[in-house]
Amino acid sequence: MNRELEYMFVQSARVWIPDAEEVWKSAELAKDYKNDDASLQLMLEDGTTIDHKLDPKTKNLPYLRNPDILVGENDLTALSYLHEPAVLHNLKVRFIDSKLIYTYCGIVLVAINPYETLPIYGTDIINAYSGQNMGDMDPHIFAVAEEAYKQMARDERNQSIIVSGESGAGKTVSAKYAMRYFATVSGSASEANVEEKVLASNPIMEAIGNAKTTRNDNSSRFGKYIEIGFDNRYRIIGANMRTYLLEKSRVVFQADEERNYHIFYQLCASANQPEFKNLRLSTANDFLYTRQGRSPVIEGIDDAKELRTTRHAFTLLGINESYQIGLFQVLAAILHLGNVEIKDRDSDSSLIAPNNRHLTAFCELVGVTYQDMSQWLCHRKLKTATETYIKPLPRLQATNARDALSKHIYAKLFSWIVEHVNKALVTNVKQHSFIGVLDIYGFETFEINSFEQFCINYANEKLQQQFNMHVFKLEQEEYMKEQIPWTLIDFYDNQPCINLIEAKMGILDLLDEECKMPKGSDDSWAQKLYNTHLKTCSLFEKPRMSNRAFIIQHFADKVEYQCEGFLEKNKDTVNEEQIHVLKASKFDLLVELFQDEEKATTPTGQVPGTGGRTRLSIKPDKGRDTSSKEHKKTVGCQFRNSLQMLMETLNATTPHYVRCIKPNDFKLAFSFDPKRAVQQLRACGVLETIRISAAGFPSRWTYQEFFSRYRVLMKQKDVLPDRKLTCKNVLEKLVQDQDKYQFGKTKIFFRAGQVAYLEKLRADKLRAACIRIQKTIRCWLARKKYLRQRSAAITIQRFTRGYQARCLAKFMRRTQAATIIQKYQRMCVERKRFRQKQAAALAMQTILRAYMARQKYQALLREHKAVIIQKHVRGWLARCWYKRCLEAIVYLQCCIRRMRAKRELKKLKIEARSVEHFKKLNKGMENKIMQLQRKIDEQNKDNRVISERLVSLESSYASESERMRGELGRLRGVEEDAKNKTNQVSSLLEELEKLRKELSVTQQEKKTIEDWAQKYRDEMEKMVSELKDQNGLLKKEKDDLNRMIQEQSQQMTEKMTRAIAQETQQLETDLNEERSRYQNLLTEHLRLEEKYDDLKEELAHSTNVSKPGHRRTDSTHSSNESEYTYNSEYAELEDGSRVGEDVTRGMDTSLTLKLQKRVTELEQEKQSLRNELENREEQFQRARARDDAQFRKARGAELEYESLKRQELESENKKLRHDLAEMRQSLLGGAAAGAGAPGSPAYKVLLDQLNASCEELEVRKEEVLILRSQLVSQKEAVHHKDEKETMTEPSVFAQDVNKLKDADELKQAYVGLKDTNRLLEQQLQAQRRTYDSEVESLRGELQNVKEENNRQQQLLAQNLQLPPEARIEASLQHEITRLTNENLDLMEQLEKQDRTIRKLKKQLKVYSKRIGEMGAGHTEGQTSPGQMVEEPIHPVNIPRREKDFQGMLEYKKEDEMKLVKNLILELKPRGVAVNLIPGLPAYILFMCLRHADYVNDDQKVRTLLTSTINSIKKILKKRGDDFETVSFWLANTCRFLHCLKQYSGDEAFMKHNTSRQNEHCLSNFDLAEYRQVISDLAIQIYQQLVKCMENILQPMIVSGMLEHETIQGVSGVKPTGLRKRTSSIADEGTYTLDSILRQLSAFHSTMCQHGTDPELIKQVVKQLFYIIGAVTLNNLLLRKDMCSWSKGMQIRYNVSQLEEWLRDKGLMNCGAKETLEPLIQAAQLLQVKKKTDEDAEAICSMCHALTTAQIVKVLNLYTPVNEFEERVSVAFIRTIQTRLRDRCESPQLLMDTKMIYPVTFPFSPSSLALETIQIPTSLNLSFLTRV
Repeated sequence: MNRELEYMFVQSARVWIPDAEEVWKSAELAKDYKNDDASLQLMLEDGTTIDHKLDPKTKNLPYLRNPDILVGENDLTALSYLHEPAVLHNLKVRFIDSKLIYTYCGIVLVAINPYETLPIYGTDIINAYSGQNMGDMDPHIFAVAEEAYKQMARDERNQSIIVSGESGAGKTVSAKYAMRYFATVSGSASEANVEEKVLASNPIMEAIGNAKTTRNDNSSRFGKYIEIGFDNRYRIIGANMRTYLLEKSRVVFQADEERNYHIFYQLCASANQPEFKNLRLSTANDFLYTRQGRSPVIEGIDDAKELRTTRHAFTLLGINESYQIGLFQVLAAILHLGNVEIKDRDSDSSLIAPNNRHLTAFCELVGVTYQDMSQWLCHRKLKTATETYIKPLPRLQATNARDALSKHIYAKLFSWIVEHVNKALVTNVKQHSFIGVLDIYGFETFEINSFEQFCINYANEKLQQQFNMHVFKLEQEEYMKEQIPWTLIDFYDNQPCINLIEAKMGILDLLDEECKMPKGSDDSWAQKLYNTHLKTCSLFEKPRMSNRAFIIQHFADKVEYQCEGFLEKNKDTVNEEQIHVLKASKFDLLVELFQDEEKATTPTGQVPGTGGRTRLSIKPDKGRDTSSKEHKKTVGCQFRNSLQMLMETLNATTPHYVRCIKPNDFKLAFSFDPKRAVQQLRACGVLETIRISAAGFPSRWTYQEFFSRYRVLMKQKDVLPDRKLTCKNVLEKLVQDQDKYQFGKTKIFFRAGQVAYLEKLRADKLRAACIRIQKTIRCWLARKKYLRQRSAAITIQRFTRGYQARCLAKFMRRTQAATIIQKYQRMCVERKRFRQKQAAALAMQTILRAYMARQKYQALLREHKAVIIQKHVRGWLARCWYKRCLEAIVYLQCCIRRMRAKRELKKLKIEARSVEHFKKLNKGMENKIMQLQRKIDEQNKDNRVISERLVSLESSYASESERMRGELGRLRGVEEDAKNKTNQVSSLLEELEKLRKELSVTQQEKKTIEDWAQKYRDEMEKMVSELKDQNGLLKKEKDDLNRMIQEQSQQMTEKMTRAIAQETQQLETDLNEERSRYQNLLTEHLRLEEKYDDLKEELAHSTNVSKPGHRRTDSTHSSNESEYTYNSEYAELEDGSRVGEDVTRGMDTSLTLKLQKRVTELEQEKQSLRNELENREEQFQRARARDDAQFRKARGAELEYESLKRQELESENKKLRHDLAEMRQSLLGGAAAGAGAPGSPAYKVLLDQLNASCEELEVRKEEVLILRSQLVSQKEAVHHKDEKETMTEPSVFAQDVNKLKDADELKQAYVGLKDTNRLLEQQLQAQRRTYDSEVESLRGELQNVKEENNRQQQLLAQNLQLPPEARIEASLQHEITRLTNENLDLMEQLEKQDRTIRKLKKQLKVYSKRIGEMGAGHTEGQTSPGQMVEEPIHPVNIPRREKDFQGMLEYKKEDEMKLVKNLILELKPRGVAVNLIPGLPAYILFMCLRHADYVNDDQKVRTLLTSTINSIKKILKKRGDDFETVSFWLANTCRFLHCLKQYSGDEAFMKHNTSRQNEHCLSNFDLAEYRQVISDLAIQIYQQLVKCMENILQPMIVSGMLEHETIQGVSGVKPTGLRKRTSSIADEGTYTLDSILRQLSAFHSTMCQHGTDPELIKQVVKQLFYIIGAVTLNNLLLRKDMCSWSKGMQIRYNVSQLEEWLRDKGLMNCGAKETLEPLIQAAQLLQVKKKTDEDAEAICSMCHALTTAQIVKVLNLYTPVNEFEERVSVAFIRTIQTRLRDRCESPQLLMDTKMIYPVTFPFSPSSLALETIQIPTSLNLSFLTRV
């Protein structure tokens, strides 16, 4: 035994041993193997030790296991040990642990059915695999399809994809996904949507050809080969389908738990539909043909919905509604025919009961007579040479004939549908190449195998032979390409088995011969087989216990076939009379089904047996006649011929193989049965591929990969500059046997097992290095630990000794302190005793002295009270005497006065009766009235004076009253104090009396009271302490509650803030989505535009009617441009339109109408999207308005204060006007005083100008008044000469009348005066409003003064109630506040006045400058009246040309074509960007547009804008792949758009302009709609720019971000299989990260040179970084070899370099970094620990930007590169899935690389003045004139 083998079979080596349950079981060697050992001591994985016996003859050792790092490889040929257990284990690990269903096995794709829907077939996955090499991505059906598509385009050779496997293995699904891939990546060559039709054939064929079986719910019961045709541009143009062996017997019989074809159940589920009422259908359980399997429903499938899908597919393929109803009518008839009950009439005949409702329904549905059909269902016609007999049939034969008819009708219907599907898929375009997809049954073996299994296994023998030859051919080509010697590899050739079946006198020949015999039978045919092949062919055997069966040794297994039924199924007989009845039907569709019956070379192409599958249809051979003998051609012969045609087709193409494996028989998701898997692997040829590969050199490495992987096994001196020579020298030392490897031209080829040997050497070397590193590290750690312990011990000792010393000192200090304490304590005790004695003596003295004082006080008090009583009594007696005297005197006076009054009254009554008296009284009345009137007037004046004095007195009284009120309050307080004092005195006296009485009692109870007081004091102290404790608790609870309230309020605030932020974010997201939809619609519209233009160009080229220079703009050219008219574009457009009409007549009308309809729909959809976008923006504005309203409510008080400030400003404005008038006077005086000072003439000119303007205004006002009065009174007086005399100012008015010599001039003057009058009235109204506002403001100020006064009074009253100190403090505080507010107001006013003064000074300078210009440039005729300008004021003038230039360019209409050509079509972006100002073409175009607006030429404006837009589109279409061109025109289009906004005249845009720029605004046209068109154009250019940049970056991203090793030596290269991946070693042509960074820098510098807006550059960079992150992450998710720890480090380093680039360019805040977050988190996921629950929690919190599917995918794909890394366990992945179960996110796996963020164009005004722009001569624009 060689050295390597001895080295491998050592202790702990792992091997595979056979096992009955698991097929192969893993074990480990318990001790080393020696050459003469007869057995191996092995230890199983469960710890059991066994003794494995070796075969004494062969001494074959068990299979070795591959290293762990090779387990789970994408390609089985990458395994070092290629054998059955290694293949089975690798598939199991990938399927169970990693949930990967696809694996390569050389050129074969092994697909395991997961029995679960996986998210790996979306459009994003298709886009990810499109354009990739097959070995670069993880195995997938899309990778095989891409390889076929790529080879078809590259090698100009047709391709085939052969999909095979057992029923339920997933063949149909795999074939369907392959076709979907072709339809998606290629598109169609016309507008007929052929790719949709190709995909639409799938639901139709599944409905009529698929059924539920015990192994599969959607099992294909036929084989099919679909040729997908492509044109010379490799776009789908059509397809053609060929079918094989439809299982007709399923129509009439189904086993348990199986169903008939889906279409029957779909019809029954939709029986209640109105269009199906005539079919007389009901549930599936009511029909014999659909209830036999007792499983009419498939879980999760809605048959009614599936029928709608089928009908939609029929419609898409051109089968109209009437034909569909006809098809369903035939299918319903078959169901009714199955329910026809046939009864026994006698033993030899049968009958059908009359008026059988099912037969009646059948006859009505197919249009035949009831009598004929009932007749021939129970009878048959026999023909002899002379006569014809009608023979009745027994019930069993009649039932079989009925079933045979049902199967025959269904087969015809199936054939008709396939024929019409092919017609719908065929096109008139010439087919350049095709890709065929073969979906065919795999090798089958059952307990009872019949004719169907024989045909299936025969087909698989042919396919296996072709497969073996192709594999051998590829191996041979590889060896020859690498120029290494090769020998013939021995592989299994199944040609003898094929000869046994199809050769002359083979099984099929003998079967056909027996069918021709009049009395041929299955038994006689079996005897012929025994006699012919039993002794001559080793592959043919006879069973021991049977004479009616035979055994064939197939390539996969031995199969025993039962001869019973072979002849009947091979003949395929149907009652011809029944066929004749159907042909005579009145139902046109049924007649059409059977009309080719006599033309076909085969009768039906079907097998009528009870359990068979048969061939559906064979193309007719026109060279043969249609005799009855040809009509009787057998099914076996048909199948052999069709199989031969299929093999010829496959041999003419490059085949690609997909082997589908069924993991278990119970349809359990991700459940793997090793027995079933091994059986299928052997049957499908995968193990044969492995054996062929293992027989040669299966492991292949490039020299660079080998050097990178096994560099650790080399010494420094072995490394040479030549990698090939280095590898040779190392291999000669490592592997002694030269036959174990071969050196090719670019690769090293190894025998099986050598890579594992090298991996073991590498692992041992790395392990030794690890041990050395660990030893050194452990030594260093131990040394470091010892030093730390030693230092800690010293430190502990030092601190211990210090502690002991401190304890001693502390003891000594305590002893001394105790002595001192004792001394002072004794002194304190003695002092306390002395003080107690002293206090007792003092207390006794105090009591005695107090008693004596009280006695004396009582005596004095009694005397004082007696005196007071005497005083009061004497006073009362004196007052009583006085009152009595006073009352008597008053009574006496009243009596005397009454008497005198009566006498006077009597005298007056007598005088009143006399007339003389009355006259005397009346005489002085008038004088009295006058005197009274004068008195009233005087009194009124006095009243006014008094009222004024009263007001002043009231104010003084108020202040005085407040002062008095305060004084009164103080006096009351004093009085209250006196009363209190008096009360206290009385109470004290009472208390003294009481004490005096109770003195004796008090002395007796003193001791008792003192005891009680002491007890009470203790209780109170205790209670106080308890209350303090409770108070503390309450305070704590209060603080907690306050904190909780604050936290809750803060949480509520945060919650509201978050809710508002989320709502705002949602609105912004919706707005961005609407923008994205709108911009995507623009992209689709542009694509349709380009396609439309291409069609027009092709049509024009085909008809040869186009002429040079012809241009035509169609009305449907653009949905945006259709809003405007283009009839004035160029002069030759009319001729072009006529020619275009002639061309259009030759176009395809339907295509034109379809394009027009599509454009109209897009316009409508665009308009609706625009409206929806506006609605969303309005909603967003309303939401923001609501927030602002809430904010405004909170600021109500501030706004009121601001309104008061505005009123103050208005008054200040008046004051400033007055100051301005004074300033004029002072300036005039100053100018007179200092005439020699510099600048004084300008001020004088300014004042003259202002005075002249005022005089002019006054004159104009007078003229307006004069003209209004004269025009009203005398309408025609203007025409007379004496009109001057009627005017108030003839000198002024005469000059005006002399000018008004024409009626039109008069009318114009009248209109102008009316406008002036209206302006003056508006000014008057404005002044009135100003006056009203000022009055209101004054009223408001008065009200504020009153409120302030009231507030001051209230404050004064409050202050008077305060104590004197607090009163003073409050007054000072109030005064300080008032002064502070006044100070702030004064400072604010001062700042406003300063700003106003600065503004006025600036205006003054501007006016002086303008006056100087006007004085220099005005002529005498331009001098206004009253204004005298002296010439010598400004001797230096501005040049006239620059003054006259207004920033406009004039051109002639005939020069418009030249302008567009020179400025757009032929302009070189690079020269303009380098030498001229950015955006120069945009400025020039806008200046031309300004002139067209200035002259009010709408046609010129329209044609200029239209030609500009069309020319930009044309240059982009012509050079759309040139980045510089697209970037240049994006920058210029945006600048042109900004110019249209900046000079539009809108206030929102004008506020950014200078006054000079505002003078350049457009004056005649509103171009808002054109701004929208140009904005749409800018969006299209932006998307074109992104696409262009993406195309440049796309090849660099994967190579630079993933494959290239930026940090050399971190990641190792693992062994790869036949599908070689892209090397990560940087070659000369390999892109690196530096390539990406250089390209990004180039993009950035180019856009900056072109003057692109910084905000737009940020959006472009964000989009580019999103593309980089999405493409990198998608490739990471689809490449198992990239998911490792070292690759995560490489990715993080690359991302950091990208971030550094952003930082250097100042773009960190553009949002680009956030787009890389998913990639960053994926890289972190590769590097973090993945073992415990804590790790799972950390991963879930870290990977918030990744979806659950992406996280699980990365964890499943994680692959160790070295043996020291560990795989992620299945339990950990399930933990992650459980934790992420509640996430609400999209199940999509890959990121959308085609997603483009919606672009916005923020307004960016230009500071460049248009009048300063100079046009360079290099632009050839000399025909432009500056205006």
